[in-house]
Amino acid sequence: MGALTLRIVREKGRILEDTMKKLALAAVLTVVATGAFAGGYVQPVIDPIIVVEDTSSSAGGILVPILALILIAAAVAANN
Repeated sequence: MGALTLRIVREKGRILEDTMKKLALAAVLTVVATGAFAGGYVQPVIDPIIVVEDTSSSAGGILVPILALILIAAAVAANN
């Protein structure tokens, strides 16, 4: 073989080597990217909102004193 033929073979070898390196890099990146999505979508957990309402009656705390007055009036009326 001549010097020109050897140079052409070496150049084709370098092109082939560069192409193989690019393919290997693409394969590695594909495997890494696939692993990142392997778990799938997981719906986030949201804590429930707790609402605390005041449970006071509409009487505004007047019911107990009125009942006490009625009982006192009944006791006084029973003693007469």
